[in-house]
Amino acid sequence: MTARLNPVDAPLRAALEAALPAVCFRPLEPRYLEEPRGAFRGCGGLLLAPENTGQVAMILGACNRARVGVVPYGGGTGLVGGQVLEEGPAPVILSLERMTAIRSVAPEENCMLVEAGALLADVQAAAEAHDRLFPLSLAAEGSCRIGGNLATNAGGVNVLRYGTARDLCLGLEAVLADGTVLHGLKRLRKDNTGYDLRHLLIGSEGTLGVITAASLKLFARPRHRLTAFLELRDPAAGLALLARLRERLGDAVSAFELIHRQGLLFLAGTLPQLRQPFAEAPEWCALVDLGFGAALDGQGGLEAVLLPAIEAGLVGEALISRNEAQRRDFWTLRESIPEANRMIGAIASHDIALPLAAIPDFIAAAGAKLAALGDFRINCFGHLGDGNLHYNIFPPEGRSRAEYAGRAAGIRALVHETVASFDGSISAEHGIGRLKRDDLRRFADPGKLAAMAAIKAALDPNGIMNPGAVLAPVPAGAGSAPGG
Repeated sequence: MTARLNPVDAPLRAALEAALPAVCFRPLEPRYLEEPRGAFRGCGGLLLAPENTGQVAMILGACNRARVGVVPYGGGTGLVGGQVLEEGPAPVILSLERMTAIRSVAPEENCMLVEAGALLADVQAAAEAHDRLFPLSLAAEGSCRIGGNLATNAGGVNVLRYGTARDLCLGLEAVLADGTVLHGLKRLRKDNTGYDLRHLLIGSEGTLGVITAASLKLFARPRHRLTAFLELRDPAAGLALLARLRERLGDAVSAFELIHRQGLLFLAGTLPQLRQPFAEAPEWCALVDLGFGAALDGQGGLEAVLLPAIEAGLVGEALISRNEAQRRDFWTLRESIPEANRMIGAIASHDIALPLAAIPDFIAAAGAKLAALGDFRINCFGHLGDGNLHYNIFPPEGRSRAEYAGRAAGIRALVHETVASFDGSISAEHGIGRLKRDDLRRFADPGKLAAMAAIKAALDPNGIMNPGAVLAPVPAGAGSAPGG
């Protein structure tokens, strides 16, 4: 890799204008230079919105020859700054927003072919139109795009049952930095023909190439769904309950969300129109989602687990959805927690993963360390079923985030050090982007970093692909030190 990149200039612009239709050139509106949390402000020299893979290949080939950086742009919903380049030579911003086709759906094969710019909600709807389920589900599904979901290996609430975006992808079409097109849109469940470039590109955050289309797995739609809001004794009780549910109901358990009292209080204070499930917010609760085939007695199976759990003191009050409207209300509460967090204003937010058994001890240890630093409010919530917590730190009531701006880095370091001490991960589902690049270098295995740097150098020797994301650019002549 080299940091010796050039800005978009007149010769490159002229070459692109000669090769592309005018509709590919879009005004560089402010939204392409921003990200949801306002932590980064990007720069750009030219915004291009190609309509097909051939045009993507042409753009990347031209930028590679001119040594001009390219920042792939999906829905702009990423939370770690992967979609914005703050400084350096002005890059081409490559938006996939016009490549939205659902190319085909094969319900008998349980797969579909979609272009990378398709909104996640539209992918879900296309599957539903064929009585199938595409289970990736995120709060931003109305605005995030499937290419970005794959590029960041998005998770969401259904990972417990269906896996991450990586697990839902059968094949990819993608373009590498030099314009080479990888034609990998296979619908095969088994394919042992060498290196799996699909998995190399998934989660690479646009640093190795641009995903242009994907072959996705579909599933049978659950015929009967139940959602329960459960008061928990503590996080350990949640793990015990999860184990009992999975032992009894197996893969019918689609989601198991852990929610702390602070999250419900934030919702009550910022979004009072949302109906709270409990008369008084419990210290800990769980939101459990179950999906069953038509022949299974979901209500009976759930009650068979809950009654002994209540008797054992693991569960207190238990609310089971009576209809689809109540089930949606339960999930609206959970999906509104990030919005309430933004309205309150976090000092530091963390997307972390831990071994399941370590979660209760981590929560206790991190809470004690933060208490020793000062008075903070902690909103801990997330996907307990797959070990992914969103661990967010807020100022005490009546104080603002701005007052603590100088402490954010220290708090983030404390939380990540505690995560590392439990053999966890500093990024569970949001990726590394630019926000966590230094943390990756600090906490990742040196061998892994060296291998990542070697792969980047081999596939993108000029360093044009999303420069500065995931791995820091290596200055010209500095060699290939791990991680930059």
